Amino acid sequence: DYMHPEVGVKTTDPALFGRNYFNRYSAPETEDERAEILAEAAALKKSAVAYMHPEVGVCSEDATLFGRNYFERASAPDVESMEEAEEKAKILAEAAALKKSAAAYMHPEVGVKTTDPTLFGRNYFNRYSAPETEEDE
Repeated sequence: DYMHPEVGVKTTDPALFGRNYFNRYSAPETEDERAEILAEAAALKKSAVAYMHPEVGVCSEDATLFGRNYFERASAPDVESMEEAEEKAKILAEAAALKKSAAAYMHPEVGVKTTDPTLFGRNYFNRYSAPETEEDE
């Protein structure tokens, strides 16, 4: 059976035979290769876990290894400058306006609301001068 190779093949015809490629006498030694492949797979798994979970951190037992955190160093600026704060506020305001425009575009059923009495709009289809249309029944 293809899904269960451990079962083996059973036959009653003595004319049928086969040789196992891996169990023959001239087969190359595969134990060393197998161990290397398993070690590489374990290292790859460790790297994948470290990449997918950066919150875990790095553990080291070697005292000569060290690293510095760019954001927590003593010479790091504590506060941002006034220009940076203004630029940040401007960018956040533009992002909020874009979000509001996108919401208005995606939901036309909401309508337009204003508090300015000088602003008005006319509906092209409901105006008095619109031509009469008859509905077919």
